[in-house]
Amino acid sequence: MRIGLLGTGPWARMVHAPALSGHAEVDFTGVWGRRTAAAKELAERHGCLAYDDVDALLADVDAVAVALPPHVQAGLAVRAARAGRHLLLDKPLAATVAEGRAVAEAARAAQVASVVFFTTRFQSEPETWIAEQAGRDDWFTARAQWLGAVFTGDSPFAASPWRREKGALWDVGPHALSVLLPVLGDVRRVTAAAHGPGDTVHVVLDHVGGASSTLTLSLTAPPAAAGATVELRGEAGVSVLPDAAEGAVPAFGRAVDALIAAASTGRPHPCDAGFGLRVTEILAAAEALLTRHAD
Repeated sequence: MRIGLLGTGPWARMVHAPALSGHAEVDFTGVWGRRTAAAKELAERHGCLAYDDVDALLADVDAVAVALPPHVQAGLAVRAARAGRHLLLDKPLAATVAEGRAVAEAARAAQVASVVFFTTRFQSEPETWIAEQAGRDDWFTARAQWLGAVFTGDSPFAASPWRREKGALWDVGPHALSVLLPVLGDVRRVTAAAHGPGDTVHVVLDHVGGASSTLTLSLTAPPAAAGATVELRGEAGVSVLPDAAEGAVPAFGRAVDALIAAASTGRPHPCDAGFGLRVTEILAAAEALLTRHAD
């Protein structure tokens, strides 16, 4: 599959480009970015072309991988889908429900495959654990803590404008939801949301399966306190999300595999644009509660 990369930031350089250039079934065609010099540097590093016109890149590929802020990703994803290109997107799918719906509808109308890269869902150990827990229907409650030190440690993402604006709810909230939703079912209602220190938020969810869950999300945790935990409790006892042995690059390679499979079979992947839209809707509902409490 010929894949072009949209984006030249830290995530594109650290994960997308290495995974695409090292994938046996991918022709890493080229890079487009909002910064022409950065696109040229990244393309030269991986032996592909740099494009200064996104439509020219779309004309040369079968699919695009997107490593851009959510509000930029959404518009370009719609453009790519309408050009008949498959979509390998990042989380969150979009910055608003309307933008996310536009992406999902464009992919559906064009009948292109879509995969949203929720990192944990494409790591082997967590993926197996999620499938095992989803096979049970007796979960009582769950808690997810996704605590990052992006703004308090030495992170390459600390200067990210969209993370500064949207905070942990939109950055790490999608990871937590990507684990909880396939296990506990869809969310009937976001029942509560409250601010904590820094950009920390606490969210309470009511799931269609009858269970409830709580999320604690932050990008401003002390570095020594950072980490991710998901704990489920039910009739069988307690089950905890295992640590992943593989990093983001091999996980992204598995997301590429998923896109190729979806494109060749026509069968949607569980983490497609429709799922990304549902995550966006839940995040927006929590954000509305937080805004209401702040007024």
